[in-house]
Amino acid sequence: MARKMLKDGEVAVADGDGADEGSYDYDLFVIGAGSGGVRGSRTSAGFGAKVAICELPFHPISSEWLGGHGGTCVIRGCVPKKILVYGASFRGEFEDSKQFGWEISGDINYNWKKLLENKTQEIVRLNGVYKRILGNSGVTMIEGAGSIVDAHTVEVTQPDGSKQRHTTKHILIATGSRATRVNIPGKELAITSDEALSLEELPKRAVILGGGYIAVEFASIWRGLGAEVDLFYRKELPLRGFDDEMRTIVASNLEGRGIRLHPGTNLTELSKTADGIKVVTDKGDELIADVVLFATGRAPNSNRLNLEAVGVEVDQVGSIKVDEYSRTSVPNIWAVGDVTNRINLTPVALMEATCFSKTVFGGQPIKPDYKDVPCAVFCIPPLSVVGLSEQEALAEAKNDILVYTSSFNPMKNSISKRQEKSVMKLVVDAETDKVLGAAMSGPDAAEIMQGIAVALKAGATKATFDSTVGIHPSAAEEFVTMRTLTRRVSPASKPKTNL
Repeated sequence: MARKMLKDGEVAVADGDGADEGSYDYDLFVIGAGSGGVRGSRTSAGFGAKVAICELPFHPISSEWLGGHGGTCVIRGCVPKKILVYGASFRGEFEDSKQFGWEISGDINYNWKKLLENKTQEIVRLNGVYKRILGNSGVTMIEGAGSIVDAHTVEVTQPDGSKQRHTTKHILIATGSRATRVNIPGKELAITSDEALSLEELPKRAVILGGGYIAVEFASIWRGLGAEVDLFYRKELPLRGFDDEMRTIVASNLEGRGIRLHPGTNLTELSKTADGIKVVTDKGDELIADVVLFATGRAPNSNRLNLEAVGVEVDQVGSIKVDEYSRTSVPNIWAVGDVTNRINLTPVALMEATCFSKTVFGGQPIKPDYKDVPCAVFCIPPLSVVGLSEQEALAEAKNDILVYTSSFNPMKNSISKRQEKSVMKLVVDAETDKVLGAAMSGPDAAEIMQGIAVALKAGATKATFDSTVGIHPSAAEEFVTMRTLTRRVSPASKPKTNL
């Protein structure tokens, strides 16, 4: 079958740089079997391409030589993290249950090793599921570390050290990213999210450095499981890049759950003591912890790919530069997912990989659409957003912005007496009435926001929301009953913030 690809901005039949169809071992060789790599492999195979994929041997904690089918999200990211969030959430449920008539006498014992064992069993199962998906799609799986020899050759170093070379018409890089460590004295005493998901013992005292997704999520997990948690971050609020009003709510909720926040504070030194790890801050404070987690960012897995030698351009942090169709500076080498550092979310990698397959092998050139991508932070309670924050809307606005908010005590809390409000927010263009962004902090935020994302993608107006009948009694109905304007903001008067 003729397979079409996008070339130099036009749709043209791929000619393999003048080579015959049969001169390569494969039509596509994929390096990395995470979410993006697996999606790109099987969808390309579905279009009739002959596909191979290489991946490192499975292990819950990644390294230069360990990984596994499913990648970060399945093995040491979204999935095991969410399992731990579920486990940590029961603490609040037990507390709340008393006002609903549940009489719990005596201590409630917690078995960390049980959760860890079940978490590991689940990621091992999913690792097998991903392998079966690839096998059922006709994709050849090769175990080992891939690197690029030239524009049409991939070398795979297998676990026993032997090397094999495979020729291919196209190469797709989907190697993801890896957690980084802050360069301070004693940094070797700290752990990253990889190790945090596989700790043999649950810490009683935890220090976390960072203010992003991973930092606030692990703060909620460890606090929910009974640990004392101190969270340090450089800005005045956690979750830089999110709506400032919602960041304030998250910070308040974290404190309400017993997490000690240290805004505007960094760590300067770690050292081992008889009582644990001594942590020193840039304000001269000292404290002792059982575990110190660095949750300060991730770096693309591009170092070992031999990219420079074949002319694939990367930026200053090692992210692979790609065009709108995920094509690198070498026309037949492509890249998707975190290694390109666009929007580093699993569903986005899936979208990019699907678009790649359609473009290269399906004869359907299509660019990934990054507008109105929803996301969630699974702290307790969670935060979820879609579209523009108030700050982003003002930065892009030509018209005034209308802001609608609702802060309320969920029905469950009115009985449990938990002092924790849910907050919802809509950002609207005053001229067009179009809803530009939505946000929610509260139970089930992610489940609710997925539906709101469909509305925004369809171009819903505030009038559309107002004319929609709510589901009662539910928290979600607040999104269609916010009639009172909270504030009207002009782009000319947009607030300056360094939060």
